[in-house]
Order: sequence, then C-alpha cells, then structure tokens
Amino acid sequence: MSKNAKLAVLGSINADHILNLAHFPRPGETVIGQNYQIAFGGKGANQAVAAGRAGADIAFIACVGADDIGERVRQQLAQDNIDTTPVEVVEGESTGVAMIFVNGDGENNIGIYSGANAALTPACVTRHQQVIADADALLMQLESPLESVLAAATLARQHQTQVILNPAPATQLSDELLALIDIITPNETEAESLTGIAVSNDEDAARAAAVLHAKGIGTVLITLGRRGVWLSEQGEGQRIAGFSVKAIDTIAAGDTFNGAFITARLEQKTMYDAVRFAHAAAAIAVTRSGAQPSVPWRAEIDEFLQQQG
Repeated sequence: MSKNAKLAVLGSINADHILNLAHFPRPGETVIGQNYQIAFGGKGANQAVAAGRAGADIAFIACVGADDIGERVRQQLAQDNIDTTPVEVVEGESTGVAMIFVNGDGENNIGIYSGANAALTPACVTRHQQVIADADALLMQLESPLESVLAAATLARQHQTQVILNPAPATQLSDELLALIDIITPNETEAESLTGIAVSNDEDAARAAAVLHAKGIGTVLITLGRRGVWLSEQGEGQRIAGFSVKAIDTIAAGDTFNGAFITARLEQKTMYDAVRFAHAAAAIAVTRSGAQPSVPWRAEIDEFLQQQG
C-alpha cells in the first residue's frame, strides 16, 4: 500500500446535539447545562473526516436524510477531502441524530436515533460495490445495520481489500463476520463484549486479543483511553503509550484514532508508527470540543509529532 492507496469508509452520519454539564444527571435528576452546540458526527463520518484531513484518498459510503442538515453534512464532508459520491439521500427520512451529554471531566454519554443510517442496507452496499473493490482498505463501525457490515466485509474479502472494523457501539458479533476482519480496534468495553474478558490491565488485554486472534483476526488494537493502545499482531503484544494532554472533550477521540491510523497504514508506515500518528491525532482532538470540529488536519498532526521528538 502506498501514498496513492485508496480508502473506503462505510458508516453512519449524525447531527450531534451536545450539552456540557457539571455531572451526568442521575435518574429523575435535572441538571442545568453550561454549553450547547450542534455539530456533525456519527462514527462513520467522524472516521472519514479524520482520514480525509490526515491525507487519505477516501470515498465514504453512507446515507443522509432529504433534509437541510443532510445537505449541509455532504457539503462539509466534501470540504474535508472526502469523495461523497456514494453518500445517498434517503427520501422521507431524517438524517441520524445523537444526543450527547459531556461532563466536567470531558467524559460523554450518548443516545442515538438512526434515521437515514438504517437505509444503508445490503442493497445499498451492492450499489457501491465498485468503491469497495477499488479500495485498498475498508474501514467500518457498527452504527450501520450488521447485515450491511457483513455484506461489505464479504465483498472486500472477494476483492483483496483489507477490512478494518471498529466494533462500536459494543455488540456481540458472529464468527462469520469476525473471520472476515483483518484489523479490529475495540476499546476496553467493546473488547469485553466480544471476548467476555474484562480489560483492566495489559494481561487482560493480551488475553482478550488472543480470543480475537483465535477468531481469525490477524491484528488486534485495543484502545485503553489514557493508557494508550494494546497492539497485538499474530499473538505478539505490546502497549504503546499515548500522549499526555489536558482533555476537555473525548467525543470522537476513538474515531480520530481510527481514521488517522488507517491513513498512516495506507502510507506504509509501520504498525508502531501508525499507532503513534493516530495517538497524536487523537491527542489533538481531545483538547477541542465537538466531534468533527475537533479533528486535526495533517499539518497539525505532523507538527505535534515533531514537538514530541
């Protein structure tokens, strides 16, 4: 894979409604917020934007509603260096919505309405199969219908397109799907959903990675928040620390990591260097608020890494 390698991203597009408050409301409690904004998000779109801004040659397979926000999202994605030709407009449906609470520590809770994202069916995947066939890598998440993720992974395998799955939101996956994945990037919660192993230290991460390797996945990257990433290739594991920054908002940190990581891999960076590049992108993102507004551009990532030495 080289500088001209192509990336396809398949996934969700949401309008994020973000409310900042001192602490998350307990059941029955009303908490007065300090700040409110609407920003574009959705795991698929966030990862596409992260890849586009990091320099990838990228096409995005997704669905938006036939509404004003859907049109504005498509225009914004195009400005982020993304080929939006495979973004379909779904009549009679609204663009997906996420309601996000952010607490004083920058942590978040999220509720989602799928809207037009539910229209990303296997038939839709088939309409855009050439995008997957032409790509060197396909990056997906789980805010799209599972049968569509499986259909896309199957197509990718037929065309020797590498499959990267960020298995978020956490859910259980079939062995049939897992066997089609080349690289999987769960966080601790998602790793536990997939393996039944609670990940609280490096030993747990290594055990969880072993379960996923046994399903046929060659490379496992378990993101550990502030502790960095557990990288396991064919059973050989190591923890790669992240960068220490003052986080104000962790929305889209994982998405930024995924988009930047696969961009670096498509440029033939080593796995270790790709993780460091992705760590840098995510470190910048958590110092800014919102999903896509927080995602850094390539020059910012390169400058951050130079400063780290």
